[in-house]
Amino acid sequence: MKLLRTIIIFDLETTGTWVEKDKIVEIGMVKLMPDGTRQTYVKRVNPGMPIPRNVSRLININDDDVKDAPPFKDIAKEVTEFIGDSDLGGFNILRFDLPILERELYGAGFSFYWRERDIYDAQKVYHIHEKRDLTAAYKLYCDKELENAHSALGDAEATVEIFDSQIKRYGAPEQGIESLKDFDYERSSAYFDKERKFFWWNGHLYPVFGKYGRKKHIQDILKIDRRYLEWMLSSDFSEEVKMMIKNVLSGKFPQAPENL
Repeated sequence: MKLLRTIIIFDLETTGTWVEKDKIVEIGMVKLMPDGTRQTYVKRVNPGMPIPRNVSRLININDDDVKDAPPFKDIAKEVTEFIGDSDLGGFNILRFDLPILERELYGAGFSFYWRERDIYDAQKVYHIHEKRDLTAAYKLYCDKELENAHSALGDAEATVEIFDSQIKRYGAPEQGIESLKDFDYERSSAYFDKERKFFWWNGHLYPVFGKYGRKKHIQDILKIDRRYLEWMLSSDFSEEVKMMIKNVLSGKFPQAPENL
């Protein structure tokens, strides 16, 4: 790879996908220099909160793995020194890794002006140049060209074949399509309700809408603004949410699922 400037290619493993709140569990960086030399940096981090079980399955890091690791603030200085004034690259870093790293560094007392650097996001390049539609999936999983794309039955038949291939590749043939269930819910399992109005994070339930959205959990809202919860009972929320709110108003708080 020809380079005119030093670039850091990096990736973060985190406690989840909530950019505003989730914490770094591991940081890995590769520094590539114009003369062809490279340096690497990898460090696990104690996030100061439990790693949800569904996240641990994805990143293969659990609470025991990081119990003796340093908090991020203790490695923030060496992280910034390793990065220096390099350009930055990675996969999906514009929407995820960079904002999280910026927040964590800021919380440790360090500025990180990444918007003033050249940023290379491989996901952005990939999505621009490679198809991500049914035709592309059919070619990837079935190694066939989709001849009658955008006909309802043709697309449905192709999807049947794609599921069959996914079961063989990722699931368990003896269980069939049931073995793909977990893939559907890895990201959504933290939501309390089907309409995704409330979200579990670190054992607390947060609304993802309105003035307290992603800022205050339900116990705090009850303490500072009971009328806001009472307003929900007369508004357009599902019965599932309204029942939860009624319980909260009477002092009965929902319990986070065990797998989170």
